[in-house]
Amino acid sequence: MLERCPKCRHAPLPADQAFPVECPGCGVILARLGAAPPRAPATATPFVHGTGDGEVGLRAWLWRVPERVDATAFKGRVALLAVFALWGLRLCWMDFRDAELMTSFIHGPLLVFHEAGHVLFRLFGEWVAVLGGSLFQVLLPLILSGALLWKNRDPFGASIGLWLAGVSVMDVAPYMYDAWEPRLTLLGGGTGNDSFHDWIYLFDSVNQLHHAQRIGAIAHAVGVAIVLLAIAWGAGVLRLQRRRVAGNVLVER
Repeated sequence: MLERCPKCRHAPLPADQAFPVECPGCGVILARLGAAPPRAPATATPFVHGTGDGEVGLRAWLWRVPERVDATAFKGRVALLAVFALWGLRLCWMDFRDAELMTSFIHGPLLVFHEAGHVLFRLFGEWVAVLGGSLFQVLLPLILSGALLWKNRDPFGASIGLWLAGVSVMDVAPYMYDAWEPRLTLLGGGTGNDSFHDWIYLFDSVNQLHHAQRIGAIAHAVGVAIVLLAIAWGAGVLRLQRRRVAGNVLVER
């Protein structure tokens, strides 16, 4: 039986230390600490690694979960992942060669990101400004995903950000594919035959216009792979969180 909490050095501890009795000082479950030797007070975030406290590096960040997970929040995440998984699979199934994905609701927000990218990258010259539209609509979800992982220690939220990045890549793929035989109706109302087309300009500037359809197909495959990876990542995080569901944690003092 522990006389002093190995984590926060709180004393005295309850006489009954059977699971799920907690330390009055830091809330750690005493039965999980066993007879561990005393250590200095923890100053880091209350999050721990999902697969073992000894892990370090990228893997520890990607699979980090709280010591205790709120049951209601967990159920919400499960429902959210189910929605994004079904939606993502539906988008993956759409034919990129006839730009079917561009009829989906998600294309509207991505188009806003795309146009914002043209404006933001205008400072770096015409070629980068043209590329900036497609680039920014992929980069922005990745930036959000990285912020959720780095700042919030939230790998599940980061997996949703990665999902959006994958969908963004799939959304760009039809635009690339269309450059060789322009059929898409652009914002100006015309096609690449009579209006400015980002990817005709970009491919032609590097003498790769004849490879446009092949590159578009590769981009679509990459986007599908990213979406599937994001879904698998989110499911893996929830699997780890399920082991630590502990009632209504969010209102505990």
